[in-house]
Amino acid sequence: MERTLSSISPAELYGRPGTAAAPTVVDARRPADFATAGELIVSAYHRDPEKVEQWRKDLPRGRQVVVHCVHGREVSQGVATALRAVGVDAVYLQDGIAGWTAKGLPTHRTIGATPGKWVKRERPKIDRIACPWLIRRFIDPQAEFIYVPTKDVLDVAKATGATPYDIEGVEFAHEGERCSFDTIVRIYGIKDAPLDHSRKSCAAPIPRATTSRRSAAACSRSRSASPRTFPTTTKCSNTGW
Repeated sequence: MERTLSSISPAELYGRPGTAAAPTVVDARRPADFATAGELIVSAYHRDPEKVEQWRKDLPRGRQVVVHCVHGREVSQGVATALRAVGVDAVYLQDGIAGWTAKGLPTHRTIGATPGKWVKRERPKIDRIACPWLIRRFIDPQAEFIYVPTKDVLDVAKATGATPYDIEGVEFAHEGERCSFDTIVRIYGIKDAPLDHSRKSCAAPIPRATTSRRSAAACSRSRSASPRTFPTTTKCSNTGW
């Protein structure tokens, strides 16, 4: 084990997701520990610590990797050491997910594989831009967003494997007077104090026509507490996938 193996504190990591310096966060808890876990650190995805050689080749190049386990000890440090041995800029998270949650830092519910692509209707308004910000910040910092005509959303989703959202009849859509932003927060069970505060201040139902202002307010207030950049999006009007 490297004596000088680098680490990152929970506070340092919290300041980076959703920015240009966002690292890849790998949850390396042992399968038995992960199977009974109900939460993920925001933007993290799980990989088996015993199969580093199998999944390390899929890591984004040129991006730092932060590895965590339950308490930030031998498991995450061992994975970080293995990655560094093959040239990956890897560090481990001090105190693991236990330390992260003890500080009240954001998590989301484990609900299966994280979608890599999301597709919705083109010509996004403020509330529809807030959703990509939310996804990039809390779920997947590498997420890709595709904008197509409304009539093509489901076809493109099927052709590309993307998750459709913000249209009627899909899981991540408006719920009554609540916008898609709220639905994503609810389904993923995202827990973040600044975000929760901003959403509580906007808790009273607002007609759908004004949800753009509501979502924009939630996004801007959370960003004011911890500034972030909006994600790069992909617009595609040609559905010849």
